[in-house]
Amino acid sequence: MPIILRQPPSSRKNEKAKTEMKRPKDRNQKIPDPEVSEKPVRRRFSAKYKRQILNETDAATKSGQIGAILRREGLYSSNLLAWRRQRDKAINQGLAVKKRGRKPVKDPKDEQIKRLERENARLKQRFEEAELIIEIQKKTSQLLGIKLTDVSEHEKKIREEENG
Repeated sequence: MPIILRQPPSSRKNEKAKTEMKRPKDRNQKIPDPEVSEKPVRRRFSAKYKRQILNETDAATKSGQIGAILRREGLYSSNLLAWRRQRDKAINQGLAVKKRGRKPVKDPKDEQIKRLERENARLKQRFEEAELIIEIQKKTSQLLGIKLTDVSEHEKKIREEENG
């Protein structure tokens, strides 16, 4: 004989209470979407907050205090590393000697000269590669016993054929 379990009446009341809690009391109120958003939103930290956390972690002396601060704030140790680097960089920049006066104006001719120099270097490289290929073709034709004609000789033959 199968055993049939029935729910006690008190659990039925709890289910009713749960469903009532899910419904918004005000009809204009929307139920929050349980789905995860498509694009996560990055947290942004203000400079004041970063400074506060760095001062707090720098003041930590006991073992585990830094970890407790990170857990409390929901941060990672990589955040501390990045923030310390930012702080050190800002301090070093503040101590660096700054050049006084106007910044030099870039001359458009200088940019054109640089562009032409790059183009010239690129073309020289292509020319050297082409000469190397021609040398290899000459040596290959000598090995195979094929006589190569000079370009000017080839042009003369074409002209003679056209005229003649």
